[in-house]
Amino acid sequence: MSVHAAIAMRRGMVRAQIVSRGVVDPRVIAAMELVPREEFVPEQHRALAYEDLPLPIEDGQTISQPYVVALMAEAACITPADRVLEVGAGSGYASAVLACLGAEVVAIERHPALAELARSRLERLGFRKVTVLQGDGSVGVPTRAPFDAIVVSAGGPDVPPHLVEQLAPGGRLVIPVGRRPQEQELLRITRQADGTLRRESLGAVRFVPLVGAAGWSSGPPRPATKRRQSRESTVRAEIAAAAIDVACEPFESVDSIDLRPMMSRIGSARVVLIGESTHGTSEFYRLRARITRELIERKGFTVVALEADWPDAAIVDRHARGLASPEERARAFPRFPSWMWRNRETAEFVDWLRARHGAPGMSATRVRGLDIYAMHRSIEAVLAFLDANDPAAAARARRRYGCLSPWSDDPARYGRAVAAGSLDGCEQQVVEALEDLLRTRLDGARTPHDDLFDAQRNAALVCSAERYYRAMYVGSRESWNLRDLHMFETLQAAIDHAGPAARAVIWAHNSHVGDAAATDMGARGETSLGSLARTAFGDGAYLIGMGTDRGTVAAALEWDGPMQVRELRKSHHESYERACSLARPGPFLLPMRGLGRDPIREALAQPMLERAVGVVYRSDTELASHYFSASLPAQFDEWAWFPETHAVDALPCGATDDPEPGTYPFGL
Repeated sequence: MSVHAAIAMRRGMVRAQIVSRGVVDPRVIAAMELVPREEFVPEQHRALAYEDLPLPIEDGQTISQPYVVALMAEAACITPADRVLEVGAGSGYASAVLACLGAEVVAIERHPALAELARSRLERLGFRKVTVLQGDGSVGVPTRAPFDAIVVSAGGPDVPPHLVEQLAPGGRLVIPVGRRPQEQELLRITRQADGTLRRESLGAVRFVPLVGAAGWSSGPPRPATKRRQSRESTVRAEIAAAAIDVACEPFESVDSIDLRPMMSRIGSARVVLIGESTHGTSEFYRLRARITRELIERKGFTVVALEADWPDAAIVDRHARGLASPEERARAFPRFPSWMWRNRETAEFVDWLRARHGAPGMSATRVRGLDIYAMHRSIEAVLAFLDANDPAAAARARRRYGCLSPWSDDPARYGRAVAAGSLDGCEQQVVEALEDLLRTRLDGARTPHDDLFDAQRNAALVCSAERYYRAMYVGSRESWNLRDLHMFETLQAAIDHAGPAARAVIWAHNSHVGDAAATDMGARGETSLGSLARTAFGDGAYLIGMGTDRGTVAAALEWDGPMQVRELRKSHHESYERACSLARPGPFLLPMRGLGRDPIREALAQPMLERAVGVVYRSDTELASHYFSASLPAQFDEWAWFPETHAVDALPCGATDDPEPGTYPFGL
């Protein structure tokens, strides 16, 4: 991660994760923008430094998510004249933030190795006003007391009296407290001028246990408490499993499944969105293809829209209609992750489309790409079209797109340059190029209308991609929403182009297909293709998700890394996936649209965890990086379940040296 990229990402994090969630103290905001969080996490997790996640650090501990650090710093009301005690120094990140507020910081850490690492990091980075001690932070540091503020980065069963005693008059203690480890209420306790204490709640939080003489006993959390937690989670999963067992439709295999009941449930829906919880699982791909074949043959669906770049899908479309040359086919899906579409499962479906197109009386089903990343290949396609049809317009477009030419090898660098203020940006030029194409009217006898539509969609992709690469360095919410809005607008354009009777099936990740309003994505202000489809089509949108418990998956260990067949960990005990694994030993479909306000829906509607694996799979941070909270029956109309799955059969291809970062770092 370059220095400029880190600065841009840090600013984006502050806007998207901290300011937008209510932190207003300008000094805290400035401190969060100043401290390089990537320096306080292990090397293998640096790519996640500016995500709103707690992350693993050394000695089995974690670094708090950025928002929580900012929230606690603001609650402590720190001034430059203050002496501050931080209990639970961990990596030293929060200590650095507190020091940036001008305070003298004493940080205490129970783990000797962590204390030494924090001390060396802070010294190397120039934070001279922080003293790191090793010891039991639950009893404070009486030799350095009194403190104007005490910030505790671990959760205790009660407020330690030693810490209260070490508060100066007017001092503030900010601490998570709760009888269950990792489930606490964040408190601010203020010592008033007359010695009395004012206690305020700042909301629910989850921290590692505060271990020590005035906290939890050393070692693992209290066995009885741990057993109660485990039992409560198991009971919840068992209740959901019982509901699933009653409502589901078991099947033996993808080849033998009877899809007539599903087709009846889909009815006259205009769009059917079919998801997957990973981007590299054979069973998901094969069932999705099987459902799509039924939709085409039984219900006359005319558009298949992929979470793929428009130019790549255009090659697939031409191949399915018998128009693409071998050289053209070889150019499809050049960028990471090529295996997501260059696999035997997808090839078999495309071959089926091609054979069907060649049969007498069969109309072609068009394949369209919804995604946003092929900015420079789309520019090339626009220029090639204009060169053949309107040389004067081609010359104008070249001048406009010339603004982006220096960034053709690394469009993310373009976004960083604009975010850093060293470049004005090319928005006006690419918008003008699109407007020119939208005004174009060509002689239909000379140029097929489909070629003009293809050029217009490529020009629209360039506009969206230019905005996307700028938005990447504003915040993850902005870039996610821009991408899904582009996908939905492209879907609408493809349906309109196919005619008034057109019906479309969409292939994308669960995170795009599901209704974001039913997940914690919605709580962060993120939308999704599924949410937009439900708003536009109502009951005419049918949303199908898929999940698995265990098996193998095709994924990379890091962005732009080589594909590996990786072992998928068994699902988390608090997840829908665990409930599904308890419900039935084999695969099943779970229809949910027809469930009313009955015990089955109530048992499933209570939010649980759900797993999302994109083209990057990090098993070591799985809970933080691959799970989110959702209400399954509100998120999807139907759920397809496989207890064990296997990696897709990837097909060989050429080099994929493409730095476009996509939905870095997880690729959803």
